[in-house]
Amino acid sequence: MTIKNVVFDFGGVLLDWNPRYLYRNYFKTEEEMEYFLSHICTESWNAEQDGGRSFDEGVRLLEAQYPSYQEAIRMYRDQWPLTLRSDIPDTVALLYRLKSAGYGIYGLTNWSAETIPVAFERYSFFQAFDGIVVSGQEKLLKPDPRIYALLLSRYGLKAEETVFLDDNLRNVEAARASGWYAIQFHNAQQAEEELRNLSVFPAPAR
Repeated sequence: MTIKNVVFDFGGVLLDWNPRYLYRNYFKTEEEMEYFLSHICTESWNAEQDGGRSFDEGVRLLEAQYPSYQEAIRMYRDQWPLTLRSDIPDTVALLYRLKSAGYGIYGLTNWSAETIPVAFERYSFFQAFDGIVVSGQEKLLKPDPRIYALLLSRYGLKAEETVFLDDNLRNVEAARASGWYAIQFHNAQQAEEELRNLSVFPAPAR
């Protein structure tokens, strides 16, 4: 089948997001910051917000467990926009070139429903998308196969006509298990080379 649709993950693919941008000037040392992010405001804790839990609830739970870190915990919610540094220009340029070449452009992201509006308002390239599925709005997280099926059904797509770009290998493998083509994203040049191997040809760069 001919690939007609390209689905993008957001964080690490189109957007440079990292909680370290928020905390690097708060903690006195890198070691303190890394301890906080690996033991308190962890990836698994953040994933609960991506799955639909409110930040207020997530913060309350951590405050009860780690009262001495109350200020730092609240920062994750109250100053979240500082975790989002920029777009990733090379990938955004690739997205526009794929759009110009006639491919359907879709988004599938693990992201909190509370914070995704910040990204949508800040970056105009989201207007190029033909459809987006956000985990926090659906209360489903990648790599759950149901979220892949949801995107297909919502926008009338076929798995065998769809390729997915994600930096997380588990999410890539889940897409493949659902019948999609999928590429683990490392950078825009590598992604374009692998897309071309699948006979997906972006418009020439200007």
